[in-house]
Amino acid sequence: MSEATWREQFGRTLEEHLSRGEEAGLLSAYELGREALGSGLGVLDVAGFVHGALLDACASAPGDSLRAVKAAENFLLECLSPFEMAYRGVREANTALRGLNDLLEDQTRRISHELHDQAGQLLASVYLALDELGRELSPDAAARLERVKGLLDSIEEQLRRLSHELRPTILDDLGLGPALEFLAEGVSARNGLPITVEGMPEERLPARVETVLYRIVQEALNNVSKHAEASSVKLRVRAEERAIRCSIRDDGVGFDVPTVMGRGGAEGIGLIGIRERLAPLRGTLDINSTPGGGTELVVTIPRESCPQATGAKAGRAAEAQSLIPTGKRASAGEAGGMVR
Repeated sequence: MSEATWREQFGRTLEEHLSRGEEAGLLSAYELGREALGSGLGVLDVAGFVHGALLDACASAPGDSLRAVKAAENFLLECLSPFEMAYRGVREANTALRGLNDLLEDQTRRISHELHDQAGQLLASVYLALDELGRELSPDAAARLERVKGLLDSIEEQLRRLSHELRPTILDDLGLGPALEFLAEGVSARNGLPITVEGMPEERLPARVETVLYRIVQEALNNVSKHAEASSVKLRVRAEERAIRCSIRDDGVGFDVPTVMGRGGAEGIGLIGIRERLAPLRGTLDINSTPGGGTELVVTIPRESCPQATGAKAGRAAEAQSLIPTGKRASAGEAGGMVR
């Protein structure tokens, strides 16, 4: 519907409201507001159309202007009622989504701890059984048994890394910078993809923000590994005055953003999940990509949406720090280096 048509429709509906009385006219105003909302008009658009219709009504009947202005107040409120209901629905959905994300994080933390503790105990029992068995074997068989222990060592290391990537204690204890260093190192080790982590903020960010950014980077690196055919990736987090920004840039094959988004590609490359994580914090996701020119994801979370930061949790700091290989241990404020 064109702007002229909308203007005409608002003018006609207001005129009917002024002539027919409150009940019928307000119902028409509400239905017009629903139609405007469904067509993509904004609150300011509706207010502008009502204002124009009121000016026309006052101009056509100057002696009745005061009554028209008073009646137009309720008319405008009814026009905007669908917008208010939609806003409340979005707010309630965001609250529910935030609760769901918190629940998922709690479940992930529980699974991570179970995987770490239970698997560790089982492997310890296996080591003891193998040691006992080794004392009864010939030297040749004992050598083969040592190779089996080497495989178990690899399994234990992979389980430990998987556990901490599911819910890294390093994120709780040391903050986003060291956690992203640890994550990047794990992805690099598995895929042979050099990842540079740089520009980490000196301050500890609110726990919810750190968790959201960690999960987004985790999903983005997973996408790069699967789809981008990249030879390098750069991660950067900046704490600005009004917003927290995180960028993930790769030098892969890239894609045409409008084409991929238009055919529902957002789900296939994990963008729906990223946007759902950002919604409760009123964050945004921008995608910059061209075929052959790589891809950059830019996440922005406004400061006003960030809950107050709290101090780092104590108790597991030594364990978390020990997970970072020597030479890569850093405080949350130190800039990262190349992870290979």
